[in-house]
Amino acid sequence: MRLHVRHHTQYHYPSAVVLAKHMAHLRPLDMAGQSVLAHELRISPEPAWRDDTPDAFGNWRTFFSLQSPHDALDVTADSVLTTAPPLALPESEPWPRVRAALQYHAHQPHQPAAEFIYPSPYIPRHDALAAYARKAFPAKRPLLQACRALMERIHQDCRYESASTDIHTPVLQALEQRKGVCQDFAHIMIGCLRSLGLPARYVSGYLLTQPPPGKPRLVGADASHAWVSVPYGGLWHDFDPTNNHCGTHRPSEEYVTLAVGRDFGDVSPLRGVIHGGGGHTLKVAVTVAPEDEFEALLG
Repeated sequence: MRLHVRHHTQYHYPSAVVLAKHMAHLRPLDMAGQSVLAHELRISPEPAWRDDTPDAFGNWRTFFSLQSPHDALDVTADSVLTTAPPLALPESEPWPRVRAALQYHAHQPHQPAAEFIYPSPYIPRHDALAAYARKAFPAKRPLLQACRALMERIHQDCRYESASTDIHTPVLQALEQRKGVCQDFAHIMIGCLRSLGLPARYVSGYLLTQPPPGKPRLVGADASHAWVSVPYGGLWHDFDPTNNHCGTHRPSEEYVTLAVGRDFGDVSPLRGVIHGGGGHTLKVAVTVAPEDEFEALLG
């Protein structure tokens, strides 16, 4: 697929912000099955300083600073890219054998994927998460088959309900209440895997959605999305517990990978520190559409 993604963020402040420093993760990754053909990041007011650099996980991030008083911030990212269908999940070894191979052994080669086994700021390792996962992980089940079963269980048990959580809702609370949004379901699945000693990373991105039959596609009606990626055999295999889709490299060709990390905190689309402002209001509008429809959609 050839897609156009627009991510538009607007901040309004009741009083002037005197100084601000921000970091954005808004450029999609070039990776297996996904190629970025064009990308533009527009920032208003014009930053006094800006720097684009890769982070520790290979994502592109933009640092910028605003050094003049302003009462609004407008950030628009436009990306044109192609995505390919996922590969089918391959056969895999029993998960206890995979876990054992990733454990630390003196004088043995380092396994890069092992860094995603450890707790992270938003995702603890906890007995309650391990207990929830065990039904999907009998001792001899192949790793990727077990991950698929866990994804399906979360999809079945947890209800998607916007505004039922926020970015600071603890994973254990989201698991207990059995409702949340895509970020919560991704954090739950990652926490389950890590609590069993298995690596998993957080994927931030977008999903091409279809309007109801007979209804037009709407500008800004989409949203950021999140899912889970698990390493095996030198590849990353993606699982989306929100929509119950999975595949190697991506759950389906309608998915756009923006950034990867340990949890949401590593890949927040836009964050910053400000001096002044007195609070803020925030509006985020995301539009994902086939490129040949995008210009007509905007009118």
